[in-house]
Amino acid sequence: MKLSREPKYLRLKKTLQSQILSGNFQEGDKFHTESELVTAFNVSSITAIRALNELEKEGLVERKQGVGTFVSRSRLERLVKFSDIELFEPSQDETTVLSVTKGNHPKYLNRLGLHKTEYYYQVIRLRTAQGKPYIYHHTYLPHDFVKDAHVGKEQFTSIYQLFKKDFNIVMSDEVFEETNEIRLSYPDAVAKQLKLKTNEPAVLQIRTTRQKKTNRILEYVETYKRWDYYKFKISSR
Repeated sequence: MKLSREPKYLRLKKTLQSQILSGNFQEGDKFHTESELVTAFNVSSITAIRALNELEKEGLVERKQGVGTFVSRSRLERLVKFSDIELFEPSQDETTVLSVTKGNHPKYLNRLGLHKTEYYYQVIRLRTAQGKPYIYHHTYLPHDFVKDAHVGKEQFTSIYQLFKKDFNIVMSDEVFEETNEIRLSYPDAVAKQLKLKTNEPAVLQIRTTRQKKTNRILEYVETYKRWDYYKFKISSR
């Protein structure tokens, strides 16, 4: 049986996509015209138009009638990296596990993708640097990703090490979504643990991590961070 070949317009689209993402064109640059594509790649006008339409759908180019085609100023497939900048040496960072409790609140069952008959473990931790508290973690773990909650709180000092040891899961390799929000109001426990004064802001970071191969939610975390320890860098390539 003869295998079907990829349509010409898709092959052309991939070639043009590679030109954009490799840096041959910068954001805002005028892109190839339909007639240029027909000549350069020996394709029909229909193929050229379909390829450009596909690039436009993916947000890589913008087509302006009567003006031309331009490389988008917000390319969807450009890699942008956010990196936390710590204001102290790693050796000065200490984590204290405050509590490990079993729970089944509907809100967190939903966040973890668990059934109402299941349960999770809530791990509350406080991180300090040079003796000053700066992060207050509330981590929620599905029950089947906690082997033995009764061994002792200390095993939860590093959730990532626990996943590696018990399930051979490297959490930094899994996929996650995180939001960051400046909050002027927060629970009293946050102010107490982070030693925040009245009217001092805190940063609420919410992160959900999923396992790539199963799409299972591995952890849901609500973190409050002192505003004066919040600094990050944005880079692209």
